[in-house]
Amino acid sequence: MRITCQEQLVPGRTLQEKFDFATAAGFDGIELRGKGGRHFESRLCELTRAKADGVVMPTVCVDMPHFIGDFSAELRRDAIDQLRSQLSVIAELGGLGVMTPASWGQFSLRLPPFEPPRPPAEDRAVLLDALTELGEHAAALDVLIMLEPLNRYENHMVNTLAQAVELCRATGLGSVRAVGDTYHMNIEEDDPCSALAEAAPHLAHMQVSESNRHQPGTGHLDWAAHLATLDAIGYHGDLALECRLRGEPETALPQTAAFLRMFL
Repeated sequence: MRITCQEQLVPGRTLQEKFDFATAAGFDGIELRGKGGRHFESRLCELTRAKADGVVMPTVCVDMPHFIGDFSAELRRDAIDQLRSQLSVIAELGGLGVMTPASWGQFSLRLPPFEPPRPPAEDRAVLLDALTELGEHAAALDVLIMLEPLNRYENHMVNTLAQAVELCRATGLGSVRAVGDTYHMNIEEDDPCSALAEAAPHLAHMQVSESNRHQPGTGHLDWAAHLATLDAIGYHGDLALECRLRGEPETALPQTAAFLRMFL
C-alpha cells in the first residue's frame, strides 16, 4: 500500500515542491483536490508539467460547494458535469479516479428539522442516475468514480460502506467503486474491520485520519487492526491522508508517515 497526502496539507508553492517535501517526509504521492467552477480543468497544464516531473497524483478528492445528491436539479447537473471534467483530467494524467460523497453539509437526520425534503427512494434514484452516468464516462476513460460514505452529521444518504457498495452494485458498472474513510467509519460502522472485509470487492481507495479528525496516531483508532484487515483482504490501493494537522506540517507529516509505516 502506498501512502499519499492531500495537497493542501503539504508545504510548497508548486506541486513539484509539495511532492519533494512529501517524499522526504515518507509519503509516496499527492492526492489532488477537485474544486468546482471548472477549476480543476483549468489546472491541466500545471498538472501535466507536474506529471512530467515525476509527481505521483493518483486520485482526486472532490472539493465543491454542491454534490451529486443535491436537492436542486440544477446544482446536481453542475456537480455531475464538474465530476465528468475531473474524470477526464485524471484520466489524461494516468491516475486512478475521482471520489465524491453523495453530498456534504446539505442535511442531517440528527439535527433539526430532522425530516428531509426528499424521501429515501428519491434520494437513491438521484444518486443512482448520477453514478451511472459518471460510471459510464469513467469506464470509457478507464478510470473510476468512487463514492465515499460520510458520517450522519455531514450527510443523510450514504453513511456506511454497505450503503455505498449497494449503490455501486446497482449501477452494474465496475467503474463505480467505494471509498473508506477511517474517521467516518469510526462514527458509523459497528465493526470497521468487518465493514472493510465485506466491502472488499468494491473497495478502491482509503482515506485515513484519526477518531478526532487529526492525523493518525493522535486518537484512539486501532491502526494495527485496520491495516491488518486491509492487508488480509488484498487491498493494494492508496492510504490518503485527509485530516487536520496537529502541529506544524514539517513535524507532523514525517511523524504520521512513520507511524503508518509501522503497520505496513
